[in-house]
Amino acid sequence: MIQTGTFLNVIDNSGAKTAECIKIIQGYKKRYAVIGDIILVSVKSLRKKRRSFSKVKKGEMYQALIIRTKSKKFYPFCDNFNFLENAVILFTKQNKFLGTRIFGSIIKHFRYTKYMRLISMSSGFVN
Repeated sequence: MIQTGTFLNVIDNSGAKTAECIKIIQGYKKRYAVIGDIILVSVKSLRKKRRSFSKVKKGEMYQALIIRTKSKKFYPFCDNFNFLENAVILFTKQNKFLGTRIFGSIIKHFRYTKYMRLISMSSGFVN
């Protein structure tokens, strides 16, 4: 579960390395966010190789979609998932993805949402 102040890894090729959660956008006075929720993040550090031609700058705020969490996500009719890291991908103001690739795999749940494009951007998916 992600809450305000949580540090997250950015797993797309936008140039950001870590980000901090500022606010959970979906829901009224929602305290925790889970996989598939949108949050507002601030970029804390950039990747060293992409620092000179990065799409993002340190300290800027972006919307982000949560891809992986350390806490378990319970599904009623299939397996429960948890990962070893908290990870997000970044959006623009127009809800377009900043990166063109996703490093690592994502869960199959995104196939049935409006973010189906993530399946083709990632290297694979977990059942």
